[in-house]
Amino acid sequence: MSESPLPLPPTARRFVEANGLRFGVTTCEREERGGQLALLLHGFPECWRSWSHQIPVLAELGYRVWAPDLRGYGESDCPQQVADYAMETLVEDVAGLIDASGADSVTLIGHDWGAIIAWTFAMQKFRPLERLVIMNVPHPGAATEKFSWRQLLRSWYMIFFQLPRLPEALIRARGARAFAEGMRNGMRNPGNVDAETVELVAANVGNPERLTGMLHYYRALIRGGGARRQSRRGYPQIETPTLMLWGVNDLALTVETTFATHRYVRDLTLRYLPEASHFVQQDAPVLVNRLLCAYLRGEPVPEKGAAEGVRVATRV
Repeated sequence: MSESPLPLPPTARRFVEANGLRFGVTTCEREERGGQLALLLHGFPECWRSWSHQIPVLAELGYRVWAPDLRGYGESDCPQQVADYAMETLVEDVAGLIDASGADSVTLIGHDWGAIIAWTFAMQKFRPLERLVIMNVPHPGAATEKFSWRQLLRSWYMIFFQLPRLPEALIRARGARAFAEGMRNGMRNPGNVDAETVELVAANVGNPERLTGMLHYYRALIRGGGARRQSRRGYPQIETPTLMLWGVNDLALTVETTFATHRYVRDLTLRYLPEASHFVQQDAPVLVNRLLCAYLRGEPVPEKGAAEGVRVATRV
């Protein structure tokens, strides 16, 4: 008789000091030190709850799961200067969270802005990583290599966000709830995003200081010179085994920006999900979880996500 699986550990909310700030972190773990950590980094305009479909699945695989609100979001501290969101600082946040976890090994998983941070963290080798998982943001070197006029047109909002105060004013005029609903309505499967997630996003957007913090990520990257500094440093080869999942129906990023990724990552597994939008882990959670589980178990990652025998837990 096979042993029954252990019950999932409870999901808890805690505060963690890292890099001089206090971060709100949702955890799902059986122990508080050692073990394998899965650190989940969300994107714009989301929060920790964008990982609600993945947290129980990763815990079932035996990971200690941490899903923080990035600086400026949710219950994490929210500095107000553009320089506070420089990439050099954001990767130190990740290093501080890893150190605070006391984990023996780390799998870093990022989407959107979380993926930009994760790419940079892996390139600069701030801490050893067991695996890297990237969702719907291209490697910065590959994106530069395959940048096009079509991508420039899709990046209009990043250019608009460089303006002081006006983006905040227009977003507030539209309404925080409408902005959050717009994120959900841009998905192929909006029903996968529950009301609580929408409310948390709306609360972030509706808070003037937090909205400015969220936009400062873009300002630090472009106006603050973050992208130029990275280009001057170059793009060191990533040695960490990497899974990249890409929702093809991404309205912000062209699929062509992924085509040169293999030049920058030694051990790359890349899968395209035609069924999903930019918010891939929420839009196609069953497929994402199947591919993710197969990869983390060391099994072949199906081209079409037909991983057999993978139990998909319900979200938190």
